[in-house]
Amino acid sequence: MPEIIAGITVPDTQLARDATAVVRKSADDTLFHHSRRVFLWGMLKGAVQGLEADPELAYVGAIFHDLGLTAACRTADRRFEIDGAEAAYGFLREHGRSHEQARDVWLGIALHTTPEVPHHLVPEVAVVTLGVETDVLGVDLDHITETQRAEVVAAHPRPDFKSRILRAFYDGMAHRPETTFGTMNDDVLAHFDPAFRRQDFVRTILDNSWPE
Repeated sequence: MPEIIAGITVPDTQLARDATAVVRKSADDTLFHHSRRVFLWGMLKGAVQGLEADPELAYVGAIFHDLGLTAACRTADRRFEIDGAEAAYGFLREHGRSHEQARDVWLGIALHTTPEVPHHLVPEVAVVTLGVETDVLGVDLDHITETQRAEVVAAHPRPDFKSRILRAFYDGMAHRPETTFGTMNDDVLAHFDPAFRRQDFVRTILDNSWPE
């Protein structure tokens, strides 16, 4: 029987089970439960907004969205969001989904730390950001009922989540600080590492190779 949490049916297809297994193998409890909550919050908020996302694609986007932070998936020279997006794209193509469908999930993951833009794209992109904003930032938490919130957190607890997710971000990006330029991710590195120095966007413009 499919699992139903807060009125949202968690996909129970072979593809969804395989996606869960990938993340369960690679991520710790903090990232796993966070990713499942992202799916649930995203689908709950998407329903309120009238978004009709493919449940399997939304699930893979949510469950893979932080996979690029893990030792199994992260690279040394690109943003963690892209690492997760690439993993999801390959996974979906291997499971028979089209390039277009896999590309939508790629975008949902790659853009999930980019404010505003995902909300103007297809539902499979938007619901990932809706879920992330809810779980990490508490955005529009009052749009989720107390009953829904309690049911989701009972299924996927968040003990000391704020501290643990910040540590997960840092651990997944500290070895590639240059990839945080132009993103909010450099705030995380600055929080944990007093020696970290942000690259200055204005200085990058003023000091570049153009002679004027």
